[in-house]
Amino acid sequence: MLSSLRYTVRNKFIAGLVIVLPVGITLVLLQMMFRWLDGLFAPLALRLTERHIPGLGIASTILIVFVVGLLVTNMLGRAFVSFGEYLVAKIPFIGTIYNGAKQFLETLTAEQRQAFTQVVLLEYPKRGSYTIGFVTADSGGEIQEKIPEILLNVFVVTTPNPTTGFLLLVPKKEVVVLPISIEDGLKMVVSGGILHPPGSLLQQADA
Repeated sequence: MLSSLRYTVRNKFIAGLVIVLPVGITLVLLQMMFRWLDGLFAPLALRLTERHIPGLGIASTILIVFVVGLLVTNMLGRAFVSFGEYLVAKIPFIGTIYNGAKQFLETLTAEQRQAFTQVVLLEYPKRGSYTIGFVTADSGGEIQEKIPEILLNVFVVTTPNPTTGFLLLVPKKEVVVLPISIEDGLKMVVSGGILHPPGSLLQQADA
């Protein structure tokens, strides 16, 4: 009972941390940017207009974020962003947090979730060893015509980067459909098995 409670508390804490940490870092950075811009432009505005302009820091922050958004939408901007991400990734500890937060957010994109239809368990890469996969569709076409069994296209996501993986064509009878959402399945893969869906077999075993 105590072991189950410890596991539940740890699981919920990590799940909350994964959500709160990126948001908290963003808010802190925005606050620092606001204060810096306010201190930079307020004296200049006072000198030009001879009066204090309230909200100048907020307006400047919003403008800069908007400009960054414009840059990201073109190839030159994406190159700058990629270089910036590379530099951040090289910073000890901060790079780890940034990469983890970025990868987690990428797993929640609508396009990737819609591409997957089911979470399944399959015996891979060897007998007695199992992995989680995501069904994208029935194989169909010429491939299915050559194989008498019904095949499923199963995408096996790599850990901890959910944007890469490999495709397996697996007989339908050899996969076990898991009663969990695509989002819960992705969380479990990205976290390296630390996060489990509610009511998982592992939690029941610990109890």
